Amino acid sequence: MQGAVWMDQEHCLMMHRLLKILTVFLFTKNDIRMVRTTLIPTIFAISVTPKYDPTHAWNAPLWIWFHLLQFNIANQIQDPEEDRKNKPSRPIPAGRISVDSAADMRWVMVPICLLLSLWYGTQAMLASTVFAAMGLSKNALTAILGGCLEVGATVAAGPLNSCIDKAGALVVALSSIVFATTLHAQDFKDEEGDRLIGRHTLPTIFPKAARFSMMFGLPLWSYALSRIRKIDALSTTAFVLYGAFVGIRFVMYNTVGADKQSCKFYSVS
Repeated sequence: MQGAVWMDQEHCLMMHRLLKILTVFLFTKNDIRMVRTTLIPTIFAISVTPKYDPTHAWNAPLWIWFHLLQFNIANQIQDPEEDRKNKPSRPIPAGRISVDSAADMRWVMVPICLLLSLWYGTQAMLASTVFAAMGLSKNALTAILGGCLEVGATVAAGPLNSCIDKAGALVVALSSIVFATTLHAQDFKDEEGDRLIGRHTLPTIFPKAARFSMMFGLPLWSYALSRIRKIDALSTTAFVLYGAFVGIRFVMYNTVGADKQSCKFYSVS
């Protein structure tokens, strides 16, 4: 009898732990699915790191995920009401964790991320510090945070105490600029909910201009970056055509479902 009770207690404890792990995962679920915030920085890190070490490659996605978790918790405790309308499956609106508990978790993540970054060296530590200091931000600051992801992951993918070189720094800077000027792509799908709560984004303030900026901006950036990186003509044409395809979608199809699909295409553009 006592053995059965003990097993039931162990089972409940195990389920409780699994639910906590699921709650932590749900804070970053959307970003794990978003190529721009996970896969691209990882590929970038592995390809740009000056001293690539295959045995250290797994450190890049690890560093990215811990910092995305820190950033997403800081983001999601700001306005739970908005998430109840736009993203009800997130942990706070779903009732999995309270705002106060999430806030405590956010500040616990800061020293954890700093200690993890300290292991990789000075540049990773600096990127982590910027991440911790920024908290929630708009497009320009979010782009800076994206650059920090790429710098930290690049350093983490190389040998301990390695540094990013000038070529890698240029790519990070260009990537951040592109991200800052096109990030409103992810706001189109939330436009209705943003209007209801009075949130100001480019799609709510300048709905037509925001969509046309995608149609012109994506192919132009694709061409400019291809020329800067001296990519061959065939690849340049492919990148420009894909950017034009994604940009035109934002103009021609403006339903919530279409905007969600366009945002997925944007995330790999």
